[in-house]
Amino acid sequence: MKYYIIAGEASGDLHGSNLMKALQQVDTNADFRFWGGDLMQNVGGTLVSHYKERAFMGFAEVFMNLSKILKAISFCKQDIAKYNPDVIIFIDNSGFNLRIAKWAKQQNYRTNYYISPQVWASRAGRVKKIKHDIDAMYVILPFVKSFYDTYNYDVTFVGHPLIDAISDRPQVDESEFRSEHALNDKPIIAILPGSRKQEINKMLTVMLSIINEYPDYQFVIAGAPSQDYSYYQQFIKNTDVHFIANKTYDLLSVSYAALVTSGTATLETALFKVPQVVCYKGSWLSYQIGRRIITLKYISLVNLIMDKPVVTELIQDEFNSVSLKKELDLILNPYQRTKFFINYYDLEKKLGGKGASKKTAEHIYNALKQDA
Repeated sequence: MKYYIIAGEASGDLHGSNLMKALQQVDTNADFRFWGGDLMQNVGGTLVSHYKERAFMGFAEVFMNLSKILKAISFCKQDIAKYNPDVIIFIDNSGFNLRIAKWAKQQNYRTNYYISPQVWASRAGRVKKIKHDIDAMYVILPFVKSFYDTYNYDVTFVGHPLIDAISDRPQVDESEFRSEHALNDKPIIAILPGSRKQEINKMLTVMLSIINEYPDYQFVIAGAPSQDYSYYQQFIKNTDVHFIANKTYDLLSVSYAALVTSGTATLETALFKVPQVVCYKGSWLSYQIGRRIITLKYISLVNLIMDKPVVTELIQDEFNSVSLKKELDLILNPYQRTKFFINYYDLEKKLGGKGASKKTAEHIYNALKQDA
């Protein structure tokens, strides 16, 4: 079968690569053409466009790059028509993917969605379009299935693929890791400032502003695969901080605490059982628009899944040096840490166990075979 897959950022690249591996197991003749990243490319097939070329965050940033985005949408439609896939698989990335899905449905392509657009967070009216344009939806969060149930849209909950990605990875030898990266014996506080330049610009300076207050710890920045070290240097300057690129999971596996930009990384940090402070700051315009249309009580996946404030969220003006230090002090407290671990174990249970990629691949392939 021919699979056309569209993912738009680092997390989509990760989940897309695991889905491709699972599809190869059920379909020995699987042929892939995709928009994604290095991880998907390593599996095989043809990379059409790297997500780095479309890494725009926030309403204002998208508006400023609208011409580039529209050209990419037009090219994507042409490329799909030329490839003529058996199925198009959309992964998150709703702003781009839902536009392609509308066109694809009109052209009678089979449309599947893996990892739902965040219509549960804002603009729920989009559900009507999704029901019309998407033949099958596979969701990875239990509350998202419940959300769609209220709209009489039958979607399939497959569990969260991060459980597989984390549990299947080899164990890290902490002493070797520290030696390899010139780290001393002090407890590690990981800094995850996001993967997009806009995120790093807003987050990293504040995150680094407090490190001199903690001489008994060492801080390590997790460099994103989408950015070169040279980009981080303008923020690091003479700061006493370590930098490790493309090894976020290894770093989290040996970390004592973490400062994390809101996004998939908050859930990854929780699954590694690392106490964290969740941080977010966008442009003024993007934030003002977002706060008027987003209806959620929380912004972090951890709190959303648990439906309670398991991790502290410092949002916009609350994200400052004073508040960040106060919250970091709390998660370094032994009593607070015990509560984190209990909640994190409950969180993992709610995510439905292993096998998300395998379940999704089987659903997709079996449906294709039935219609063949």
